[in-house]
This record gives sequence, C-alpha cells and structure tokens, in this order.
Amino acid sequence: MPGDTLPPPPVAERRPHTWSRPTGDTQDDWAWLADRDDPAVISYLEAENAWADAWFVPHLAVIDELFSEIKSRVKEDDDSVPARRGRWWYASRTATGLAYQVHTRGLSRDGVSAQVLLDENAEAEGHGYFSLNVFDVSHDDRLLAWSGDTDGSELYTLRFRDVATGIDAPEEIPGTTWGGSAWSADDSVFFYVVPDAAMRPWRVMRHVMGTPHTEDEVVLEEPDERFFLSVDLTRSREWVIIESSSRTSSEAYLLRADDPLGTPVSVRARRDDVEYSVDHWGDRFVIVHNEDALDFRVDTAPEDSPGEWHPFVAHEEGARIAAFECFDGFAAMQRWVAGQQVISIVRTDGSSRAVRILDEPHEAEIDANPEYATTSLRVSFQSLTAPPTVAEVDIDTLGLTVLKRTDTPNVDPSAYVSTRLWAAAPDGTQVPFDIVHRSDTPLDGTAPCLLYGYGSYEASMPPWFSVARLSLLDRGMVWALAHPRGGGEMGRNWYLEGKLLAKKNTFTDTLAVAHALGNGIVDRSRIVVRGGSAGGLLVGACITMEPATFAGAVAEVPFVDVVTTMSDPSLPLTVTEWEEWGDPRSEPHASCMLGYSPYDNTGSDRYPDLYVTAGLNDPRVSYHEPAKWVARIRAVSPATTVVFKCEMDAGHGGPSGRYDRWLDEARTLAFVLATVS
Repeated sequence: MPGDTLPPPPVAERRPHTWSRPTGDTQDDWAWLADRDDPAVISYLEAENAWADAWFVPHLAVIDELFSEIKSRVKEDDDSVPARRGRWWYASRTATGLAYQVHTRGLSRDGVSAQVLLDENAEAEGHGYFSLNVFDVSHDDRLLAWSGDTDGSELYTLRFRDVATGIDAPEEIPGTTWGGSAWSADDSVFFYVVPDAAMRPWRVMRHVMGTPHTEDEVVLEEPDERFFLSVDLTRSREWVIIESSSRTSSEAYLLRADDPLGTPVSVRARRDDVEYSVDHWGDRFVIVHNEDALDFRVDTAPEDSPGEWHPFVAHEEGARIAAFECFDGFAAMQRWVAGQQVISIVRTDGSSRAVRILDEPHEAEIDANPEYATTSLRVSFQSLTAPPTVAEVDIDTLGLTVLKRTDTPNVDPSAYVSTRLWAAAPDGTQVPFDIVHRSDTPLDGTAPCLLYGYGSYEASMPPWFSVARLSLLDRGMVWALAHPRGGGEMGRNWYLEGKLLAKKNTFTDTLAVAHALGNGIVDRSRIVVRGGSAGGLLVGACITMEPATFAGAVAEVPFVDVVTTMSDPSLPLTVTEWEEWGDPRSEPHASCMLGYSPYDNTGSDRYPDLYVTAGLNDPRVSYHEPAKWVARIRAVSPATTVVFKCEMDAGHGGPSGRYDRWLDEARTLAFVLATVS
C-alpha cells in the first residue's frame, strides 16, 4: 500500500436530501452527485481521479511490468479466421501499435486482406473512445452500413459506405442504438433501431436508400416500457424478424425481405411469462419457447401459419436451450447442461448428436456462420487453460478441425491446471465454481485468491482464457470463477432462484464459494472479490454482508445504489429492469432490495480495500452510483481504503482501445496484488 506521502482522499460535501420510500424516509447526503451539470460534480470526479493516480504512484513499476507481460503474450499483428459470405471472404486484423481492428475482405481465403472495408483506427482518430456497432454489408456487396459511438454513450451514428471507393454517403443517421439491423432483399431498404429518452430500443425504423433520414418511417414502435425491440435478417435472407422482449415475455413479428415496405405480422401475441424466438428453416419456421417448458423446447410452424406450433425438440429439465440456429438441412443447438455448454447438430427429422469439444469445463459457442448452405459448422471454444480456438465441425462425422488457436507467445498452457469444485450454500444448494492455478501452486490454504462473480440476468459465465490473468497465476495466486444463482449455468430454475425476492441467494452463494475456498484451498485472509455492473452489485453486497471475508474488492461500474435507481422510472432502462430486480416503490420488493443494496447498507465497518470504477457517459450504470457509494464509504468508514477511477470520456465498458484496456487491467491487477501482499 502507498506510504504516508499520499494526501488525504477527496471528501464530497454533504447536502441533505430525503427520499420518501415505502420503508420510511431515507437521508441521502450525496444525491446531488447525480446532477452532472453541477460543476461541483465534475470537480469531485476529477479530484478522485487525481487521488487514484497518486495512490498508484508507488505501484507504477508493477503496473509497467504487468502491462509488458500482457503485451508480450499477445500477437499484436494478428488476423481473424476468414468467413465466407457469398463470393467474398471477410476477416479482421490487428497491427502493432494500432488500438483497433481493421475489417477487410477478399475473393479467396488467402486474399482476404485485399480490400479494406473499415479501419476502426481511422474512425477513432481524434476521439478518446470508439465502439463499432452495426457492420452490415448489402446483398450485392456494394454498400457497408456501419455505426460508431465516440463517447461511450451507446448512441451510434449510422453511415453507408460505398465499398469500392471507401467513401461514406453524405447522409448520416444519428442517435441509433444497439438492437441489430437488416437489409431488404433488393438492398433498397435498411432497417435499424433507435432508443427512447430512457435509452430503451423502442422503434425499428425503415430507411429507403437515397432518401433523407428525416423521411424514415417507423416500422414498429413498442409503447410498453418493459419491452425493447430488435431486428435481424434470417440466415436464409428471406425474412426480417422483429422481436419485442421484456425480461419475462416476448413477441416476434415477420416481414418478408422482398416486401420491405409491408407491415410486420405478429407470430403470436405476447403472454405473461412466455418467451419465444423465431428463425426460418427452409419451408418452415422454428420457434424456441418456454410455454409449459421451463428450460425451453423447439417447435416448428408452417410458413403460411407461423402461429401454429408443432413439437420438434422436447423439453428437458435442467438442459436450458440457449440457441438454435438454422442452416440448409440441419440446425445447431446450444444448451446449458449441469454448468456446461453443449453444442449439438440437429437434423430435420429431429435427431441430434452432441459435438465433443473439451473434457474440462469450457466455453463453447456457435461462431460466425454467414452462409445458409454449408456442410460444416464453425464453433469457438476456450477454457481457463486453453486459449480461444476456432474450429470447424463436419456435419456428417462431427469431426472437429481446428482452424485457428489464438497465438499466445511466451505462454505454456500446460503449466496451468483448472478444476471444477462445489460449495454448499446456506440452504444446502450445491454451487459450482471453477479454479485455475499454476501446477506448482499448492492448494493447501497458503495461496492468495481472486474470486470473480456475476450472477444476474440468466447470464451464464463459462470459463474463459485470459493472458492478463496469467500474471496473477505466475505470482502464486489462485483464480476462481463462481457460478451463483441468478446466472443460467444450471438451467432456468438457477436463474429464478437468484432474482427478485430471491436475489439474496446470488450473494450468499458467492460467499459460500469464498468460504469453501478458504476452507483449506487458499489463504482465507487473502481473498479478493471482483465483479462488474450487476457483478459489481454482487461485490458490494458481499463485502457489506461479510466485510471480514475479503482482503480486497474490485467493483467495476457497480450497480450499488439499487433502491434509488430502481425507484426512478425516468432513468435509463429502469422500467425494463423491474422484472429482474423488482419495483422498490412498493412492498415486498422495497424491503427486499433495501436489505441488500450496498449504498443503503454501508456502515462504519472496516471494509476490504476497494478499487471502484465508473464511466461518466455510462447509460447502463450511471456514474453517480459508484461515486455516491465511494463518498459514503469515505464519510462513514474512514478506515477503509477506497481508490475510485471515473473514465471521463467512456461508458459502461471502460477504455475502448486495446492498449488502453491492457493498461487499465494492469492497474487493476496491481491493486489486487497490493491487497494480498
């Protein structure tokens, strides 16, 4: 830790403010930090950033060392595996010294770099941040629709580029958002998504090429604030599908790609607690849904009657269907089974066979497969000890051919070992967690440990490879990945038992993993917990519930002022989140959420050393949540060390360029090492 030369940390002034809640009036002296137009807010954030920089000064040599290690394990000049779409092969590449990708295409796999479609480095020039969203080539291969965000706000400007000249059309469409895109069959119309004032994707728009965007028409508008829209083109290129989804129900609309000026038709009207998605498969549609099927099943429907569903792949309890992608003559299905992703090839007669990938717990994803007519399926996989790999599955034999394994210079993967273990939650539930360490690091209660968790939105966390993580492992640390309830690793029930009124299970599951680790596996006095966004809530709740369990904590863009945020429907995305967390404006959710909200439960305890991050332009977790939390901890628990960094020109994901991300990660790892030294 820094020496005595470090100046006192910033102190945010207290301005009395009262929230009226069902649980009683609550004082919030730092509510004013939510007003970014107040000059005192920016001054406070800048003061925190300056203090964080000062805190890291004694660790600069370690940060430089960690950054150099990360960089040394990455092949800076690298190419992605080319993917064919029509007569062209598409890929992206990185180059030494350049922070972003360059997207290219060519008429052969070997010549894929012949034509540059988009150089993200050029688009990022002059900006401290850049993120690419839409990247959609027209069917005739002449136009590229692309959109970029230069401040982290997730508001993207959509442009259309003539691929032959590399020049964008003068007409730009500002204020678009994530949610997909689609070209009509004849490339005369482009569909995109725009957000409402709360940053909810709520309209699918139709842009007729060659006309001003001010004349664009609304194809579908979603008035229900719980739902958000998305648009996509089926791999068969025959249908545009619009989906309106909340956290608990959904509705799909169909529009023929060769009738782009038509009106979308609903497949089936939405019903509470029924989710479904649609894909096109030759002469029929495929519907993945959870009607009387908790972990989802697959049905089919005739093209002329998409609402008439017929059983195809039966429901299997505990085997959650996460994806079902259609190709000419087969489909690829991904399931979560007992905490592991499984990819299967499904024939049109309903028969299926699983693809064997790795024996240890691993990530297994259906990769980019643009072509509908194909005899192979591209997949990607990785594990805690195996670098990301792209492979091709032969549909007839299920044989796996590796196309590329990410080059990791100066790394010997055989030096590391990963294992799946189980921890007993307070209610007896067995919670899986994965650990990775050097083979020469003893698991005898002496090694320090970094524990990572998320546990929300049914977002499953498969084991992933990280070259940065190796710097911890090489210094004798154990790294652990918890799979608490609230995620989806063990099926839909695993998610349901970690949301709404059962949300506390997410935190007690993670604490159970920490206890299991400390029971003879690692040094219980040197466990650091880390998580981001909803995982930052997990971190905050865990250290608030059991401050003594952890030596340190890293909370990245943490969702910690839960009750205040979820009580304000004017804030971005609040209404769409009520089905995940509950609405604290009424009971019983008011008391439940108050019971675990880190900001509301911060007291005078000495908390673990904390590293907290935020993004000033973050539309998902507003910067003021972590800022208020830090201010309160400083005021009521002055013995706690808190380092707070707010990215002033970025959003939820932090720095965007790869070198900036590596440096940011080096700082984080330096903090972790300092807490366990």
